Amino acid sequence: MAYVIHDTCISCGACEPECPVGAISQGDSQYVIDASACIDCGACAGVCPVDAPQPE
Repeated sequence: MAYVIHDTCISCGACEPECPVGAISQGDSQYVIDASACIDCGACAGVCPVDAPQPE
């Protein structure tokens, strides 16, 4: 099950460098996770100040 970034994202960018497979990128209004690349490790959720990344 992949993680998704919810609307609480403040686009701080803390999650992007934490992803070991590069599945996170800046979208139009917030960061997004490529579900096909996500390995469900939770590293992004561990650094997010607003708990935006959550399991799908």
